[in-house]
Amino acid sequence: MIYRDRKDAGNQLAGKLTHYRDKADVIVLGLPRGGVTVAYEIAEALHCPLDILIVRKIGFPGNPELAAGAVSETGTVVLNEDIVSGYGVSKEYLDRETARQKEEIARRITLYRQGKGVPPLTGKTVILVDDGVATGATIKAAISTLSREKIAKLVVALPVASQDAEREIAPRVDEWVCLQAPAGFRAVGNYYSDFTQVEDEEVVAMLK
Repeated sequence: MIYRDRKDAGNQLAGKLTHYRDKADVIVLGLPRGGVTVAYEIAEALHCPLDILIVRKIGFPGNPELAAGAVSETGTVVLNEDIVSGYGVSKEYLDRETARQKEEIARRITLYRQGKGVPPLTGKTVILVDDGVATGATIKAAISTLSREKIAKLVVALPVASQDAEREIAPRVDEWVCLQAPAGFRAVGNYYSDFTQVEDEEVVAMLK
């Protein structure tokens, strides 16, 4: 299945989440930037508040699209141990890249939330949304971050994921809603007709 764009994917996902519509304790968290567009459509359909959880990929040396790990805005770092150990990624590189991504996280917190931290999540049902998952490093960092908050329930909602990511991540959450996990998974962008990069200004507008 190919989505027209992230808005189309969000509308289709919202159809699988109607049991959360108009529930006062539900919040939708999008992973910037692409995940926020998907999350926005879900939040609109469910009449739920929208916010973000800022997580940055720690790219593999020479191939930043391949995740050696990820770091969240609360400082949680999750490493993709298979890649780190299998390819001998050095601690020095990981420390340097983690510090660089933390700088970008700080910039985004200032831009997107005017410097405020993660919204209060105690007792909430959190619907965590991205536009797709390949290795899963980014969303695993998000899940680890949320596991330290006193949330009532964690739902992960995705338009597409690799089968490896689904096998690994689905057991870690209370509800896994993924529209497709195709065999022979390729890059997330291959499942969209329009996968244009989402700009900061668009994220700010959606949050407003």
